[in-house]
Amino acid sequence: MSEAMQLELKKPLEKMTAKELRELAMKQLPQVVGASGMGKDELLADIKKVLGLGGEEGPAVSPYKGQILAMKRQAKTLRAKKLEAGANMPREERVILRRKINKLKKRSRRLAAAS
Repeated sequence: MSEAMQLELKKPLEKMTAKELRELAMKQLPQVVGASGMGKDELLADIKKVLGLGGEEGPAVSPYKGQILAMKRQAKTLRAKKLEAGANMPREERVILRRKINKLKKRSRRLAAAS
């Protein structure tokens, strides 16, 4: 717990972004190994475990995480397809691709908010 007193936090750990948490872990907490490759949930759990703040239960993972990641992958492939075809693609097809991408983004945001 003495380490918790040494850390100077501008805001609560839960409110910090993944980038801020990575920076904190790499600079001030050498006990957290592999911080650069972790997501926010994992980082938060590891930092709490090191500081003794009750992070033993593990990261809270969204039940929709798999679906969200699948939607994001699909949107990424559609964006790549749209860029690859460029101006050679008929306008109607570009509009359809743009709408599909927007729908996927909206769905993934709704699922993330629901968890």
